[in-house]
Amino acid sequence: MTIAIWAALAVPALLAALSLARQCAPVARHTPAVAAAAVLASGAVMLILGPADQTTAGGLLRVDGLTAYLLTTVGAVAVVATGGATTDRPHGRFSALMCLFLATMSLAVLADDLGVLWVAVEATTITTAFLVAHGGGRHGLEAAWKYVVLGSVGVAIAFLGIVLLYAAGGDSATLAWSELATSTTLDADTARVGLALAVLGLATKAGLAPMHSWLPDAHSQAPAQVSGLMSGVLLSVAFYGILRLKAISDHALGPELMRTLLIAAGLLSLAVAAALILTQRNYKRLLAYSSIEHMGILALGAAIGGPLAVTAVLLHILGHGLSKAGLFVVAGRMLRATGSHEIRDVHSLLATHPTLARPWLAGMAALLGFPPFGLFFTEVAIIVAGYQRGMVIPTSIALVLLFVAFGGIARHSLSMTLVRHGPRSAPAALGPDPASTGQRAVVLTALAVVALIAALAWPLRDVLDAAVLALGVTS
Repeated sequence: MTIAIWAALAVPALLAALSLARQCAPVARHTPAVAAAAVLASGAVMLILGPADQTTAGGLLRVDGLTAYLLTTVGAVAVVATGGATTDRPHGRFSALMCLFLATMSLAVLADDLGVLWVAVEATTITTAFLVAHGGGRHGLEAAWKYVVLGSVGVAIAFLGIVLLYAAGGDSATLAWSELATSTTLDADTARVGLALAVLGLATKAGLAPMHSWLPDAHSQAPAQVSGLMSGVLLSVAFYGILRLKAISDHALGPELMRTLLIAAGLLSLAVAAALILTQRNYKRLLAYSSIEHMGILALGAAIGGPLAVTAVLLHILGHGLSKAGLFVVAGRMLRATGSHEIRDVHSLLATHPTLARPWLAGMAALLGFPPFGLFFTEVAIIVAGYQRGMVIPTSIALVLLFVAFGGIARHSLSMTLVRHGPRSAPAALGPDPASTGQRAVVLTALAVVALIAALAWPLRDVLDAAVLALGVTS
């Protein structure tokens, strides 16, 4: 287990150094995919060896059921984003930053110390800022600066919250979440303020409204594989930190504080996403607002609590990550084939570019929650759990907003793939699909896994039960 822990951190870091040393060599093109495979393998080994807690690095790093599950998810989504994306030529600095991005996300998931978690989250901001600006020109630079400013503000707020949470421990102060989640000595008033600030700060990185405004710009301007990683797992890694803080808050203060914060953030995120999806003109921004929508669903599920809702949240993280990584990869290929990121300029794809239209439609069906895709079952489980636990009003509001977002995404997707626009519209096809057979297979495999999530839930029940138990959820 210890080897798997260090491999998830060391292999991406070493591959980053290799990419810098061999910047123009073809090997630099493949190092992110190898790093992603290493993270996936490390997470899989942890799952196979079982959910028993194990620490290393003097207790700063810890593996439990939730850590193993999230690390596997990070690796799986990264494999899709890096293995399915098309690249023009080797670029050592870009590949090095991608590898470091993976290493920082792995560190955030593996950290037992909230201080280490904070450092890892801040490090993701540094690496992704350069990745967002890569090749994006003036608009990419603007998006990167906006991301840095707002992300840094969020991380600074989280830092203040963590400091207050540490102070709330008094003589037995600690930042180890495994100890904080069982502590009986926290000062309630100080802990309440600290936890609220820490969650607010991490919510900025998770893309929850009203701290979401950096997300559409960053995701629409970044290269496809970067957008896929940011949307597919960076948001979920930040949300993972919120789940850990919720476990501490529920134990020390009761469930009301986090329930109120997460319901407000979840419903506001769904409302913002639904409203802006309807009027969206850029298909990468459409995917970005869909990410805000799904983060709202996760927040609502976490607020509802209980084994059913939390299990659905964890499965939703996996399904959304794989779907969104695949769709951003397809969006990158679509941009190279059609020469435009405007929805109005892309049409009749099913006739002109079936290799783009089919995965796009399948991925959108997954995001919209069509059966047999797993997001259908996870969303239904969250809605059912909300009604079962007496949260009728927020659950009903969320259901209405989901239908609004459903209509907007479906309309845009059908317009791009099935509808032929007027004679003055730009042509839908300026070039061939640039993806290789292998890259197409990666995306299709990811969507197939999303379709099988409901079937995988039973074989993975021990893993999911251990992950839910790690969050202190028993009933």
